[in-house]
Amino acid sequence: MTTPTPDLGSQDPERRNSPIAAETDEDTEVLRQEIPPEPVCYFNDEPYSDGTIVKSGTALLRCDKGLWVSAGSSDPTNP
Repeated sequence: MTTPTPDLGSQDPERRNSPIAAETDEDTEVLRQEIPPEPVCYFNDEPYSDGTIVKSGTALLRCDKGLWVSAGSSDPTNP
């Protein structure tokens, strides 16, 4: 049985959150240099282990060593 992807909504700026970057974003490498690699990503104070995929709005995000990166769209009409 497949576990459903958690739908987390939007990040609350008042809570602990790891940055979100597109994998092709030129700023991603700068973010990686500024943020020490972590085994978890935070989303509204909740830790998620490296490799976890979550849904935020219509975006799928994957935890990649303390940084959320785009994992595609959760909208079936816009892959």
